[in-house]
Amino acid sequence: MRPVSQRSPLRAIGRLSAFAIIGFATAYLVVVLASTPPSNALNSNSGKPRIDAPHSSKAPEQASGRVVDPVGMRWIPAGEFQMGSDEAHVAPAEQPRHRVRVDGFWIDETEVTNSQFSEFVTATGYVTTAERTIDWETLRQQLPPGTPKPPDENLQPGSLVFTPPSEAVRLDNAAGWWSWVPGANWRHPEGPDSNLDGKEQHPVVQVSWDDARAYATWAGKRLPTEAEWEFAARGGLEGSRYAWGDELHPQGKCVANFWQGTFPHQNTADDGFARTAPVRSFPVNGYGLHDMIGNVWEWCGDWYRTDAYADRSGRLTVNPTGPESSRNPEEPLQAQRVTKGGSFLCSEGYCSNYRPSARRGNATDTGMSHVGFRCVRTPDMETRRKP
Repeated sequence: MRPVSQRSPLRAIGRLSAFAIIGFATAYLVVVLASTPPSNALNSNSGKPRIDAPHSSKAPEQASGRVVDPVGMRWIPAGEFQMGSDEAHVAPAEQPRHRVRVDGFWIDETEVTNSQFSEFVTATGYVTTAERTIDWETLRQQLPPGTPKPPDENLQPGSLVFTPPSEAVRLDNAAGWWSWVPGANWRHPEGPDSNLDGKEQHPVVQVSWDDARAYATWAGKRLPTEAEWEFAARGGLEGSRYAWGDELHPQGKCVANFWQGTFPHQNTADDGFARTAPVRSFPVNGYGLHDMIGNVWEWCGDWYRTDAYADRSGRLTVNPTGPESSRNPEEPLQAQRVTKGGSFLCSEGYCSNYRPSARRGNATDTGMSHVGFRCVRTPDMETRRKP
């Protein structure tokens, strides 16, 4: 197995990725990629202990005395679990493994779909980051001093699109499979000639952290903390490598959407999908959630720091919400938030970040072909109806 490094799967580059096609700042471009009913829930690890949580999966009762479960969400009961990993080949940012307790919360059963995001945009008129002209003054703050301003035509709206090469390429230069494409956005995820026809139930992509937060606020929800996300992704299993157990392909089956074949030029699509898959295409985990692993990386609310876990060792941390600011020595000029879960681009031969403990930072203004999100709601949040 290829060791997982800080560079895999993805060192976020923010919108300075535009410089990949401009050419004059290629040295500054370092993109990293990733780079069924409950009875069918995945669990190839029946001998492992379950996470310490109440036996009841029911949500708390409201004042009226009846249980109210938001449509399309699952109640995750409060509990403790081991967060992170101490495995030899994981990135240092996943270490050390430490004990965490989270209160109960609801979480979306699936990633937010194109259909759901379209409803939000129609209701609010929201314009996503990728649909806005790039602001040079903002971009300049993410670049080394003295970087020249590109031509205005290269600051037009767009986003990063996965463009697989036709042959093997060096894996230390992700510009070999990522392209800045003007006109790419959530409506046109692979460029202006693409659309969402037949992809209404695919996860929305090409959305920045700001876009995801705006949707969550409109829906009366919020983005999950990293701890909430990982607790939910583990599905009640304690100490398992994957969300379904310790075997990547239990009983020889593909149980999540990630890369099969030789990355990045040969995708055998043994799981049935070369890119994103419709939500609910794979079995649920132990908490009844789809696609917590694979398909698309998912935004969390926490700032990203490579050393976020350093002071948690040997003690119980309760309801962590992450550090007060981001810190990634490899991308010191960017404000980054956590993404979790891996994507359809994670592969055994490159990054293997299809694990609950895997984490990476992404610039808050960055949308990509393999980044989406889901939302949570907690009992103390005021229930807000969509306008």
